Amino acid sequence: MRAARWAAALRTSRRFARRRLFWTGLPSGEAGPLPRKARWPRGFARSAWENNLFVERNVMSKNILILSGSPRKGGNSDILCDRFMEGARESGHRAEKVFLRDKNIGYCIGCEACHQNNGVCVQKDDMAEILGKMIAADVIVMATPVYFYTMDAQMKTLIDRCVARYTEISNKAFYFIATAADGEKRSLERTIEGFRGFLYCLEGAQEKGIVYGSGAWKKGDIKESPALNEAYEMGRHA
Repeated sequence: MRAARWAAALRTSRRFARRRLFWTGLPSGEAGPLPRKARWPRGFARSAWENNLFVERNVMSKNILILSGSPRKGGNSDILCDRFMEGARESGHRAEKVFLRDKNIGYCIGCEACHQNNGVCVQKDDMAEILGKMIAADVIVMATPVYFYTMDAQMKTLIDRCVARYTEISNKAFYFIATAADGEKRSLERTIEGFRGFLYCLEGAQEKGIVYGSGAWKKGDIKESPALNEAYEMGRHA
C-alpha cells in the first residue's frame, strides 16, 4: 500500500515536471511570474533530475527583454527575435518582446533637460516605459535589419534616447541580431560595431552572442537560414 502511494506521488510529480515546461509559453510579447498553481505541489517526492529541473527553471530564471527594431512585423530580424524568445521561454526564462515600430519614440533633441531632471525626459512618449524595462532586465536582445550597412532608424532612435538613464543600464548581458540581404557575414560587422559602441558606454555590459542573418532579402527568407536555429539555441542558453 505504501509503495503504491509513493509510486502514485512520483507519477504526479513527473506529470507536473512535464507540465511545468509549458508554463513559460505565454502569449507573444508578454512575460510574467510563474502562476501559483504551477508551483511544485507540497508533499510530492522529486527525483534528482526533477529537482535539478525545478531549480534551473525557477531559481535561475532570467528576465529577458527583446528589442525588435524591424519596421516590418514578421520581417527577418523580427522572426529571429521570436525564435530567440521561444528558446528562452522553453528554458524557463521570462521573455518579452518590444516591437519598436508600434511605439511612439521621438528623436533625442539634445536639450540635456534629462540631466537636470533626474533622468526624466521632456518628451512624454513610450521611451520612459522601455527604459524602465531595460533597467529591470537581466538580458537585453537588440535586433535590427541592416540598412546601408548600419542599424535602422528605429533602433538608433531608441539608443539615442537612452541618454536619459543610460548609467542605470548596468551589468546586463547583451545579444545582437542583425539581418541583411548581403550574403557575406562581414557585411554586418559595421552594424555590430554600432551596438558595441552603445555597450562601451554602459557599466558592466557583456556581449554574449550574435546572430548573423545574412543573405535574407525578402520577408521570410530567414526561415531557410541556419540563423533561425542559432537564434533559438541562443535563447535556450541565454
